[in-house]
Amino acid sequence: MAKNDRFVKVYTQGMGSTEIWVDRETGVNYLYHASGYSGGLTVLLDQEGKPVITSVETD
Repeated sequence: MAKNDRFVKVYTQGMGSTEIWVDRETGVNYLYHASGYSGGLTVLLDQEGKPVITSVETD
């Protein structure tokens, strides 16, 4: 990970088909899933429907 990268991958499940990425500026978590030649990205929501926000340590 480079210092200037805005997004950082914090979780991978399977063979890279499901990932969670965090925006280092806002802390918002995004869920990415790929299958075959298609994929999708969406904001990760908590049980109340609000975006999951975490802090990311900066080096």
